[in-house]
Amino acid sequence: MAASRRRPTVADLRANRGKHQYSMLRVETLEEAEAAERAGVELLSVPPAMIFDRRFREAAPTAFAFPGDNFYEIGDTADFLKWAFPLFKHGADGFYCSGSLQTVRAMADHGLPVCGHVGLIPSKATWTGGFKAVGKTLDSAKLVYQQCKALEAAGAFAVEIEVVPHSITQAIAEKTDLFLISMGAGPAGHAQYLFSDDVLGQNTGHVPRHAKKYADFASEYARLQEMRIAAMAEFVTEVHAGDYPAPQYMVDSDSAVVAEFRDWLDSQP
Repeated sequence: MAASRRRPTVADLRANRGKHQYSMLRVETLEEAEAAERAGVELLSVPPAMIFDRRFREAAPTAFAFPGDNFYEIGDTADFLKWAFPLFKHGADGFYCSGSLQTVRAMADHGLPVCGHVGLIPSKATWTGGFKAVGKTLDSAKLVYQQCKALEAAGAFAVEIEVVPHSITQAIAEKTDLFLISMGAGPAGHAQYLFSDDVLGQNTGHVPRHAKKYADFASEYARLQEMRIAAMAEFVTEVHAGDYPAPQYMVDSDSAVVAEFRDWLDSQP
């Protein structure tokens, strides 16, 4: 599928608002990145370290890549700039930023494409009442809109809008020029975003309501773990019984060499 695609630009994303629904995944490994590329996923959220690995672009040459980390892992505005410039040099297309408006503004002033975050922001969930939808009341819906407009004014080109009622997202989409990346915020977003862990069914704990499982890797991992245990237990049994190593798993010297070596050993003090 990748052969007929090219890597989208910020201008492409803006131009296609409301015309094309983009797919986006968070990937954690090169294998997931390659699978996403081959499957036709256009936007990827990636660990920053992945951008510096030359194999990433070999695996996902046409993906618009957002490296991202929580603001408290990066630091203040100056730290964000020091973090972003090398990533941009190595091929990052955009930057997830949950930092301050000042940070967003500084990054945008340097021409760095910034994606903010509104709605349920896990690292800041204490301000909105924990891990639950944001925007179900009039005041919280106003907050989401005001945050979007503030990010837009600061120079962000996109915003992740997470776990917001879809009708509120629709209304906001009509009043902002931001590229809206919907994570559980409905089809009015211009991209639909999920974690590969959820899509692949790799989670064994809580799965958010908006996450749809398309495979059951967790069960397959459990099956493989049982196979590991069984194989290792058989190895232990054979070792204890003296059945391993059998002759076919060993090498030996010519018997004459062994005899000469033993004679030599006997002559040693």
